Amino acid sequence: MNDTLASAPHQAARPETPVGLAAVSRRRLTTLRDTIATWREQTRFRWDLKRMSQDNPHLIDDIGLTRRQVEEEIAKLPFWQR
Repeated sequence: MNDTLASAPHQAARPETPVGLAAVSRRRLTTLRDTIATWREQTRFRWDLKRMSQDNPHLIDDIGLTRRQVEEEIAKLPFWQR
């Protein structure tokens, strides 16, 4: 019986891609996903802050922000969400 495959080192998804390069690509993809998730969280927070400042402005004091800080955060929203 031939054990050539059993002793072969782990290969990346594409045989021409070195294992180290595949790991770097995965890390970059993970970093990109984390960055996008952070952007979405920030946008959601700003959108909620905007809604809160319009509907219940007294809650702004409860979370420890000034009106100016809230306006600065709302200004960071994309123009179509302001």
